[in-house]
Amino acid sequence: MIFQTEQQLEEYGDKLPEDKKAPIKEALDELKAAYETKEIEKIDPALEKLNTVWTAASEEMYKAQADGQDGQPGQDPGAGAESEADTSDVEDVDFEEVK
Repeated sequence: MIFQTEQQLEEYGDKLPEDKKAPIKEALDELKAAYETKEIEKIDPALEKLNTVWTAASEEMYKAQADGQDGQPGQDPGAGAESEADTSDVEDVDFEEVK
């Protein structure tokens, strides 16, 4: 979980606002410290805290991404599906099952 969170912070860190990134880093540091002590009673709450703050940040990123897509002018949401269906060459073929 520590490694995965570090990778996600590196990958998505520029998309996260600072007020969401700081609690993730804090929870990550807490989890690292708990992991070093190898005490389960410290690891579990730290892991839960990290999951909670990461979920809140993910929701915010998802909302921002959804708002950005909805706000694109001149784009009909169904236009892409129709043009794709018109250009595809689907052909029914006969087949024989060989045993």
